[in-house]
Amino acid sequence: MSNKILLITDPLETLNIKKDTSVLIMEEALSMNFEVYQCELKDLYLENKKVWSDALNIKTANKTELKTKESKSFSLNDFKYIFMRKDPPVDQDYINALHLLGLAKKDGVKIFNDPDSIKKFNEKVFAIYFKEFIPSTLITSNLDKILKYKERFQSIVVKPLDGMGGKSIYKIDTPNENNIQIIKNLTQNEKTKIIAQEFLEDIYKGDYRILIIHGKPFHKTLARIPQGDSFKGNLAAGGFGQTMDLTPKQKEVGELVGDILIKENINFAGIDMIGDKLTEINITSPTCAREIFDESNSNPVREYLEKL
Repeated sequence: MSNKILLITDPLETLNIKKDTSVLIMEEALSMNFEVYQCELKDLYLENKKVWSDALNIKTANKTELKTKESKSFSLNDFKYIFMRKDPPVDQDYINALHLLGLAKKDGVKIFNDPDSIKKFNEKVFAIYFKEFIPSTLITSNLDKILKYKERFQSIVVKPLDGMGGKSIYKIDTPNENNIQIIKNLTQNEKTKIIAQEFLEDIYKGDYRILIIHGKPFHKTLARIPQGDSFKGNLAAGGFGQTMDLTPKQKEVGELVGDILIKENINFAGIDMIGDKLTEINITSPTCAREIFDESNSNPVREYLEKL
């Protein structure tokens, strides 16, 4: 049986090798004697009724270097496992790649996370399936509805449905002209739906990333704590990461979410919690594994790969 694996990621030169979870997957897979390959969305194609990819052979992957050999073409059937790790947005190019991966899946290729499930679930909306745990939420493109919703709370946050890493998230305290313009921009003048949610003061204690591995919450979490005057805990937005033990509430929510994820063939995910509230379920390219490993010496990626 083939011992080749393929990771579909953003361009290698854009990955932060000191922190990127995809690089940690490459590193651990190499240590387990897998042959590791990488490609981008643009490298996938269909020919002669099969899905193929031009892929780079990864020879070295760690926090200091990432070395590759020449690119070759492979049928996706040549790989033991394929990991879809491309960051959002889930735009048309992303969807087209998922269609091709869906065809490969039908042809017997093992792809994680399941391309059909990535198409099915928007990461911001997915959390609402667990409505008993989410904060108050409004999804709309209508400015008047958002402003009326704001009247119920001292502050709300507004964000796009396809964002990541703390980008384009705004805290609205007063419906002044500047904030109204922000909402208009986010909704593209009331054409595009966005999320509005009650602002959770617990964010200042940390936005917790809990990794869900094969349906079970990992025992260590990463608290992403806002710095200075910012309310954003995301590491990409300047938050400070601190590894913590899983709390009973996080375990409860993680296990309930994990039961659904496994049914959908999603075996590596990240849920975000602020206090006791579930805010997001990341299934495209969950991060923070490297930070958890570096701080706690508990390796979520090794556990993930060993249980495949």
